[in-house]
Amino acid sequence: MIRIRIDLAYNGTDFVGWATQPGLRSVQGLLEEALERLARVPCRVTVAGRTDAGVHARGQVVHVDVPKERWAGFPGRSDRTPGEALVHKLNAILPRDIVVYAAVPAPEGFDARFSALYRRYTYRIADSISLRDPLTADYVYWQRYPLDVERMQEAVAPLVGLRDFAAFCKPRPGASTIRELKEFTWTRVAEGPDAGLVCARIAADAFCHNMVRALVGASIDVGQGLKGVDWPARALASKSRVNSSAVVAPNGLTLEHVEYPPDSELAARADAIRARRMDEEAQDVRLPQPPAAT
Repeated sequence: MIRIRIDLAYNGTDFVGWATQPGLRSVQGLLEEALERLARVPCRVTVAGRTDAGVHARGQVVHVDVPKERWAGFPGRSDRTPGEALVHKLNAILPRDIVVYAAVPAPEGFDARFSALYRRYTYRIADSISLRDPLTADYVYWQRYPLDVERMQEAVAPLVGLRDFAAFCKPRPGASTIRELKEFTWTRVAEGPDAGLVCARIAADAFCHNMVRALVGASIDVGQGLKGVDWPARALASKSRVNSSAVVAPNGLTLEHVEYPPDSELAARADAIRARRMDEEAQDVRLPQPPAAT
């Protein structure tokens, strides 16, 4: 067998999410069907980060193991490399809302999920009617009241670090809610295709279910003046979902990038993250929380 890294993007609007669900349209389901059609063997992909229904991806990464002879046979009589041939054939089969950009033999020890250093997302918001563009409605959230971006940034700064995000995660039996939030910033974009939009840039080693959209919901409450700037930190410290804000719509959220270490460190990273996840889920780990404002 040979492990293949595949880089792809998709518009999540018409999917039930990444993960396969019987009888429903998923990104994983369609990608695996296309791979099995071409490789003529069962194919199961491992993804860097599962996305929920309606969430998009520009920089998603998966790996899949296929027989070496199938990989070598993808070009057929063409002069393409196996990777170039697989990309061409996948894009000919897949629907227009999924695009495969690259397929290459993965370095030794590569695991799309456990080797990753972090995943980075962007959440885009239009908070003025002049910014509400029907052509970008699939990936920009419409917020009818103007937002105070400086208040939002002040509110989320204390959340960065290794924390228990139970207050911002949909609970799953046996699943850890401990995550390392590496970056969380709010800005109003000055130029480029997102000019004028209020955008969150958020990166973590991993995210638990609904975490990003719950954090965005809390930020919006602060930005509208419905909550104080200390609200997100107090909610986090409570570890109670009851004290959190509503989860916002998925359409504004896009997975932009997955970062990996140098090839020589891939296997060690994967082993370390597997062990850490097992340890977190086996015991009640007490982590420092940001001080709640009085």
